[in-house]
Amino acid sequence: MPNDCISYQKSGYFSKLMIDYLEEKTELKVLYNRFPKLENFKSQIEEKKINFNDNSNQKRQILVATLQKQYKSIEASPATLNNIKLLNHSNTFTVTTGHQLNLFTGPLYFLYKIISTINLCEQLKTAYPNQNFVPIYWMATEDHDFEEINHFWFKGKKVSWQKESLGPVGRLSTEGLETVFEQFSSKLGLGENTAFLKNLFQKGYVEYSNLADATRFIANELFKEKGLVILDGDDANLKRVFIPYAKEELVNQTSSNEVLKTNELLSEYKVQVNPREINLFYIEDNLRERIVFENNKYSVLNTNYSFSESEILVELENNPEKFSPNVILRPLYQEVILPNLCYIGGGGELAYWLELKSNFEANKVAFPMLLLRNSVLIATEKQVQKADKLELTWGDLFSKQGELLTNKTKTLSNLEIDFSVQKAYLKKQFEDLHEIAIRTDKSFIGAVKAQEIKQIKGLENLEKRLLKAEKRVLADKLERITSLQNELFPNQSLQERKANFSEYYLEFGKELIDKLFEDLKPLEDEFKVLVL
Repeated sequence: MPNDCISYQKSGYFSKLMIDYLEEKTELKVLYNRFPKLENFKSQIEEKKINFNDNSNQKRQILVATLQKQYKSIEASPATLNNIKLLNHSNTFTVTTGHQLNLFTGPLYFLYKIISTINLCEQLKTAYPNQNFVPIYWMATEDHDFEEINHFWFKGKKVSWQKESLGPVGRLSTEGLETVFEQFSSKLGLGENTAFLKNLFQKGYVEYSNLADATRFIANELFKEKGLVILDGDDANLKRVFIPYAKEELVNQTSSNEVLKTNELLSEYKVQVNPREINLFYIEDNLRERIVFENNKYSVLNTNYSFSESEILVELENNPEKFSPNVILRPLYQEVILPNLCYIGGGGELAYWLELKSNFEANKVAFPMLLLRNSVLIATEKQVQKADKLELTWGDLFSKQGELLTNKTKTLSNLEIDFSVQKAYLKKQFEDLHEIAIRTDKSFIGAVKAQEIKQIKGLENLEKRLLKAEKRVLADKLERITSLQNELFPNQSLQERKANFSEYYLEFGKELIDKLFEDLKPLEDEFKVLVL
């Protein structure tokens, strides 16, 4: 197969908004700061240096102290510990990605996000040697949608954790995951790679008491040698830094006004998220509910909590950890506490980040560069050999299945199934008939047009019947094409959105991670095909 990548634009799996963003369409430029090109990081560094300078020493000290506290329960590598210390220095900046606390990392793209982040930091260090760049994985510990994260897929089978969850998922007890471990480990067989996966799962989920600590352990085990720093934003000291912005949200509802104005500029696209009047939740261990302002009172939905303005501001000052930013405000919180240059995310994530720039400006916080994460299709050498025998390109395999089978039928058939020539000839004949009709009786024009439509429709029906007949003749080969595409695109969707890394680690071990680090180029707009 000639190419080992395909452009995001040609893959067919990205929204119009993302394609227009990647192509730097003029009308979208007002929605972001700088496009993620290596040379643009120089200006981003200078802007963040000035913007983050306000109390930056104190902010950096709080950040470092928080990270050191969060890492006490796990074995950090020298590279990670050094990166945490570097965050004390004014010439150190971060590149950040975020992800939910999916069970056993969830879909494959968890790996791709983090590897993109680490690789970009290394690339930036080469380009800007006088600065330091630290890769950050921001754990989405304050999310509450347990149904989204309580499972992963392994070889087409769903491995699930059944449990009730009411509050932030990071605080959720890991009790009950022993049963999930037994269910998963029974599918693995024997061998060195099996032992690694079992140990990773068991130590993470059985030995740690909550989901945040378990996820930190697993991500650290996979990426600690590369210096990844894992941050849990659900922290009182970090939230204290954010108090002025939370106060602005409570009193003036700035983010709602700004995002609604921005969304008008995105009217031709699907708007990813809509703001609330107040984009903060009130959280406790078993509670995560919206804060609303009604009848001159701040209330927490579905509770008896109610505050006057002065009371809620006192509560914010005394218990900042109880105030949790939603999807609209979380990016602002991240950029307030981190010396961050760039956020790496998927298409859906960047779509909502593109709604937020004016809110950042209103809050006087530098807007980061937005980079679409690397996407990958993993294929085995055996699958590549099959594709070669079937004369398939990666472009073929990325196409919709119906389109693929029709195109391959036309290519493989000994007959000419495309009746375009005949239709063009027929249309030329009817052009002559139209001329005759115009020169004779104009009432004849309608009859000529009706006959033309009937004849063209007849040719199209013959074309469809011939195509159907040839598909029956070529059924064996088309079935093999279908089978291969279904292996690579489960449920005719992207592999990276469903399959779990353990399925591939079981067969390829550390080669999987090493090859991803070697091949992923974060600043190149290519959907990578990784052959193992």
